Amino acid sequence: MTTSANTAKRLFRRAGITTMAVALLAGVMPGVAAADSDRDRPDLRAMVQEIADSGFAGAQLRVHDARGDWTGSAGVRELGSAAKPPTNGRFRIGSNTKTFVSTVVLQLVGEGKVGLDAPVAGYLPEFGLDRRITVRMLLQHTSGIADYTASIPLGGQEFLDNRFHTYRPEELVRFGLALPPLFAPGTDWGYTNINYVLAGLLIKKVTGSSYGDEIQRRILKPLKLRDTVVPGTWPGIPGPHAHGYYRYEQAGQWKTVDITEQNPSWASSAGDLISTTKDLHTFFSALLGGKLLPAPLLAEMRKPHPKGSYGLGVYVQEASCGTVLKGMGGFHGYGTLMASTPDGSRTYELSMTYGDSAADLGQAYFKADQTLTDKVLCGK
Repeated sequence: MTTSANTAKRLFRRAGITTMAVALLAGVMPGVAAADSDRDRPDLRAMVQEIADSGFAGAQLRVHDARGDWTGSAGVRELGSAAKPPTNGRFRIGSNTKTFVSTVVLQLVGEGKVGLDAPVAGYLPEFGLDRRITVRMLLQHTSGIADYTASIPLGGQEFLDNRFHTYRPEELVRFGLALPPLFAPGTDWGYTNINYVLAGLLIKKVTGSSYGDEIQRRILKPLKLRDTVVPGTWPGIPGPHAHGYYRYEQAGQWKTVDITEQNPSWASSAGDLISTTKDLHTFFSALLGGKLLPAPLLAEMRKPHPKGSYGLGVYVQEASCGTVLKGMGGFHGYGTLMASTPDGSRTYELSMTYGDSAADLGQAYFKADQTLTDKVLCGK
């Protein structure tokens, strides 16, 4: 694993995502769903099966390379059922939401409505933010603001008891600001969801519309991403989807709960979107292909911070074949990856659903990412 991948792994765990990971039903013999492409790919079928077998309840994989487009799935749609995950199913994309939000903010920069290196306090004076914190620092996680996630229940029975609770984004921000800063603005790097909750509020202040409405107007409608949803406080997942589960320990006993329905407002503009592998492929390809941002701002997005290998809403990693670009995300019950070579010639999108496995799903997530990077992006 590369240094940048190790960094991402530490951050994934720090964000509390691996504590949400649980997987495959013991005793179920999963199969692989048929591909919707014209050409079968035994290598990719084996790959998605291997990913599901590593501890996930199910997995959906989409690949684009020199041989064309391929989709397939392995595992089960729902624990206790033999049905396979739909290859066109929706799922919670977690922090891949940040790439959408960053794109909208950078579009506003391109329109002259936001200054990339302007103080955030100038747009959101109500929070009393340190005036050294800039818009760029939010997008790259160098603001030093402590995350609100330490102040809300995101694990165990307390989380389950509160999983339909509604949080307002302003409330989440104030939770984080009540904590000591992690470091002085711009002096270090630390991945925190609060940066993108603030970015969502900035979008609303500048445009007069919610970040969800702006994503809809600027990205989803132009690209015809009809299966991508900004759920707000709605707990369900519309249309075909695989179920996600949460495994936790209580009084010395391990329990597994279907967590598919949950209020995602705790994640807000840092991670609440629902999408499909097809929509993620269309979005990421359009973004990296220059269809959503002018070249100078796309170049800014793709400049990685030396510590986090993170640009402005995307991971910029060094693989064995050179630079690759990624979105990575997790949510209770779900893990998601989207990745591409810089020229878009090779891409993959992967959704993994957690079940009741005792396996280390954080490790399995990053193993899947490394395998797909090596074999799909680098062609090994």
